[in-house]
Amino acid sequence: MTRPTIHVFLSHGLESGPGSTKVQALKRVAERFPGVYAEAIDHRPSRDPDERLKQMRAAMTRAGADPERTILAGSSMGGWVCAQTSSETPVLGCFLLAPALALPRYPQSRPTIRARHCQIIHGWNDNVVPVMPVLALAREQQLPVLLLADGHRLERSVGRVAEAFEGFLRRCLPEQNQT
Repeated sequence: MTRPTIHVFLSHGLESGPGSTKVQALKRVAERFPGVYAEAIDHRPSRDPDERLKQMRAAMTRAGADPERTILAGSSMGGWVCAQTSSETPVLGCFLLAPALALPRYPQSRPTIRARHCQIIHGWNDNVVPVMPVLALAREQQLPVLLLADGHRLERSVGRVAEAFEGFLRRCLPEQNQT
């Protein structure tokens, strides 16, 4: 009997795209796991957080993704999209990079993340999304946080982020064997 597919949806940041270095690094990691379908959503047509949230919902519906077998990974605004999606539809995992959480200009800026597994990675030197409000939200919700000596784009830490994502997937998918 074949296990149902695991869906991994990757959501990029406001100034980025589905072909960005981080998104593609995470996609390559996910695709090394058997039975995993990874999709980098193209949010570039809209800069509106609510519209991007609708795009995530549509991608999940189009793929026939079972939320219990779905992992969301996002950076900055894409992190907010993943967190908010999990707030509305509990998923297997949320992997959030410098997520745009606790920002006053975002709708539902403090979503309750309802993923079975979660990991937040943030840069100490983030000048776009301040680290302290994200830490406060993580503390309130008892979410694990990895802080790196990097800025908002985590550009000096892509290898470390990819390693962390691999470990995260192993925790989410203990029954999967990496190829």
